[in-house]
Amino acid sequence: MNKEEVKTRIEKLKEKINNLNYKYFVLNETEVSESVRDSLKKELIELEQEYPDLITPDSPTQRVGSVLSGKFAKVRHTTPKKSLADVFSEEEIHDWEERIDKIVPDKKEFVCELKIDGLNITILYEKGKFIRALTRGNGIEGEDVTHAVKTIESVPLQLNEEIDIEVSGEVYLPKKEFERMNEYQKKNGLEPFANPRNAAAGAVRQLDPKVTAHRGLSMFFYHVDKTNLSDKIKTQEEILEKFKQLGLPVCDYYEKVKSIDEVIKFCEKWAKKRESLGFEIDGIVIKVNDFEAQGRLGYTAKAPRYAVAYKFPAAQVSSRILDIILQVGRTGAITPVAVMTPTLVAGSTVSRATLHNEDEINKKDIRIGDTVIIQKAGDVIPEVVSVIKDLRNGNEKPFHFPKKCPVCGSDIERKEGQSAYRCTNENCYAVEKERLIHFVSKKAFNIDGLGERVVEQMIDEGLVQKSSDIFLLKKENLMGMEFFKDKKADNLIRGIEKSKKIELDKFLFALGIRYLGEQGSYDFAKYIIRKKEIFSILDLLEIVKSFSLEEMKNIEGVGEKIGDELYEWLNNEKNEKLLEDLYRVGVILEISNLTSTGKLKGKSFVLTGTLEGLGRDEAKDLIKKNGGTVHSSVSQNTDFVLAGESAGEKYNKAKKLGVKIIDEATFREMI
Repeated sequence: MNKEEVKTRIEKLKEKINNLNYKYFVLNETEVSESVRDSLKKELIELEQEYPDLITPDSPTQRVGSVLSGKFAKVRHTTPKKSLADVFSEEEIHDWEERIDKIVPDKKEFVCELKIDGLNITILYEKGKFIRALTRGNGIEGEDVTHAVKTIESVPLQLNEEIDIEVSGEVYLPKKEFERMNEYQKKNGLEPFANPRNAAAGAVRQLDPKVTAHRGLSMFFYHVDKTNLSDKIKTQEEILEKFKQLGLPVCDYYEKVKSIDEVIKFCEKWAKKRESLGFEIDGIVIKVNDFEAQGRLGYTAKAPRYAVAYKFPAAQVSSRILDIILQVGRTGAITPVAVMTPTLVAGSTVSRATLHNEDEINKKDIRIGDTVIIQKAGDVIPEVVSVIKDLRNGNEKPFHFPKKCPVCGSDIERKEGQSAYRCTNENCYAVEKERLIHFVSKKAFNIDGLGERVVEQMIDEGLVQKSSDIFLLKKENLMGMEFFKDKKADNLIRGIEKSKKIELDKFLFALGIRYLGEQGSYDFAKYIIRKKEIFSILDLLEIVKSFSLEEMKNIEGVGEKIGDELYEWLNNEKNEKLLEDLYRVGVILEISNLTSTGKLKGKSFVLTGTLEGLGRDEAKDLIKKNGGTVHSSVSQNTDFVLAGESAGEKYNKAKKLGVKIIDEATFREMI
């Protein structure tokens, strides 16, 4: 972007963020997730750092909190309130350490505290007596919400010592109270609250304190603004302990650590354990422990230098679409993909997101140049959720599907009733390549060392044309390829030989039959072995060719759409020849995992989020080997939802339906 375009972008971002802040802080409304708001703000900060002359006093990066709602009396804070600078990665935590190390290299202790997702409140006590409670407001003035905060049972009206002290903390709504409140809302025909933070903020801003009292709010304290304490408090750890002595509730999960590496371990631990808490957290607050060092570090115009807020990896963030390209898959399906500005989402940097198909692009009105919300959950490829149309500048370009395959130039077609365009050339280079990549992938034959680049090179050099050719490769074939030396060639040949023994369901999945996923392959394999328990690929051919189309469609877990594709694929001469070739090169089918009478027999599972010690594929395999089944969506018939970190909508749906949610430790006990 040139400077004029940057100026326009900054103005658009300022307007949008200010609007979101007003809705979030004043109206207690959530138009987008907080992580999306954070990513828009991060983009604004980066642009302003690059062009400091474009920074204006009204920029949301130059202030704390938001405008006041006007409902309550405005009161000037005795000490201005600062907000913490956010960090989003391990690298940014290390960068912060480097900055403080230049000023206080001798003070290396840190205190890590859970970042409660609630509403910041400052309370003034005089001679130990509760006097006044203020919201953070704009950092200079706050709203007087004394009448509401006094109703919170965890907030003491009289301290255990008769001192003057001003303290800050977070008013929050426990998860159980949030669920109770939303049940109440539903019963009374009212709109349920979007999240506990909004519900807490709305409760504090009630004019009637009886309404606030009914909401079941609680509060944790974590900061002292000013005090006449006689104790010689020297550290953040000591002030938290003092708060307890005074009767001020503190979140007990804080920890003093002696290095940034320990800080990062603490952050990682709570990113995985956050779902186990009875309240919502959205990150970790990291502070230099020593108060004298804090004083030396001081403040920027907006934030303290001695502390930062690490935000957990977000499942949703904003990004900009730079281009839309087309990818050709193993079934010939042509998928539009957004090429975006590199963005950190769910713990990894992504620069591409699926747009699914033409209908999806038109439905969401996605254009090249748009600012969009993207999301990523678990191992799922990122997708575009929606467009932030307020940030359009008029230069965005609609995308139109071409008439020809972007790889081989053949015609593409979209059959009636289908959402995808497909290449009409069965021998399209991209289709053959994707079929082979799928065939050797981890969920299929799992041949280590046969990645996309190697497969592509093998096709280009004429070593492999179809999947059975892989099992005919010799060491001398590999030695002529780029990057292949003795050891690597030996390892790949051993890997290919080892992969010849494969479970029937993985074999079916490896064939790349349209619509036939992992669970469908498993269900189909279970049905097949009822006919014959010990068999070869030739026996498999004989069995499946005996199925009528009607029988195929009625197999539990297969259904009409998959049944149609299975029947067509298995009754195609070219595919029959492929199966015969795979038999001749020595591929052996195994069925031990399909005959399990394990502890999970008859139980259905849905996985969501990232597990600590198990990969998603590994967890699926364990469920199947122990007799269970894995499904992609939650329903009343689901027995268990196995939830890890960054669990998404499946977790929420399970709670709504009353489906039992288990963590990894419970799952391991079950098997």
